[in-house]
Order: sequence, then structure tokens, then C-alpha cells
Amino acid sequence: MIDPLGGPAYWLPFAVCFLIAYLIGSIPFGVIVTRLGGAGDLRAIGSGNIGATNVLRTGHKGLAALTLILDVLKGALPVWLAGRYGPDMAVVAGLGAVLGHCFPVWLKFKGGKGVATAAGVVVALTPAVAAIAVGIFVLIVLVTRYVSLGSMLSAIAAAPGAYFMGYVQAAELYLLLALIILLKHAGNIRRLLQGSEAKFSPHGSK
Repeated sequence: MIDPLGGPAYWLPFAVCFLIAYLIGSIPFGVIVTRLGGAGDLRAIGSGNIGATNVLRTGHKGLAALTLILDVLKGALPVWLAGRYGPDMAVVAGLGAVLGHCFPVWLKFKGGKGVATAAGVVVALTPAVAAIAVGIFVLIVLVTRYVSLGSMLSAIAAAPGAYFMGYVQAAELYLLLALIILLKHAGNIRRLLQGSEAKFSPHGSK
């Protein structure tokens, strides 16, 4: 991992990488796509979240799919580009992109829950781990119909999955991303425990 005691010549490139990835991650594609698609302000719809699941609540499946793809790409692309300069840089970019989505400067730091963007990070860093995480997500959602539960469990599974596959540095990042995702899902956790969490509907109903 990065040595925090290095001089400016050492850590400045990492700071620049983090900032660029953060700004890319901050692009609120869900808000942009729904407005351009004539679906209104996404923050005033459903849960108010800016992710693809809430876009689906507008009834526009195409817009939801586009949002999902773009949110995944804004996690994968910075990591892929930064990876050309080494694994440390890629890890920094992954963290920056997810924090950007969760706390975007453009929306007064009120963003999404980071799942799709984190998925993009995992795809770019460790495709095999991504396949396992996606499998867990799909299985949980099919069985329970809770997207939030599938999202959290797949995020939690990524860190040990990466560790046992030998991706120790990626596992450290995934553990941090899982903590961020769990923090952003605090309300969902509370509703799951209360039995009031909304279940997924392929028809986009609330």
C-alpha cells in the first residue's frame, strides 16, 4: 500500500489520481439521464436515491439500464486507466470513484449508495471476484427480492473472495468499500430488521 510518510513528489500523483477519480465518480448519471429522458428530478422520486434501482421506479427500464451501465463504467474506467501506473494507483482510483458517487460535490455531497460504481471497480481490478459477487447478488435478489440485501452481501463477500484468491491489496480496498456501502445502507438495514423494506419489482413499481 501507499507509504504516507513519502514526500510530496511521491504522494502528489496519488492525490491527483484520487481527485480525478473522485470527480468522475461524482457525475450523477442517474439525475442526468432521468432529466434528459423526461422523467423529472430523480431525487424527488421514490427513495430519492440517484442509482439505477430508483431510476427503475420511474417506469423507464431503458433509463435504469443506462444509469447502471454508466455508474459501473465510472468505477471501472478510472481504475483501468490508473492501473497503467501501478496497482497502488488503481486502488486509489477505485476508492476515489466510489467516494465520488456516494458523496458527489455536484449534489452537495448527497449521493448514491456506491454499489454499481464499486462493482465497476471490482470488475476492473479482479474480474473473477466480480463474477462471484454478481452471482451472490443475483441469487440473493432472486430468493428474497431485496436489492439492498443482495447489494450488501455481495459487497461483503468481495473482500474475503479477493483475499483467498491472492489479491490481498484489492481485498483491503474491498473491505473499505464494503464499510462505505453498509454505512450508506443504514436506512435499508433498519427497514430490513423492521420488515418494511420494499421488495424489487421488475415492473418498476414502488
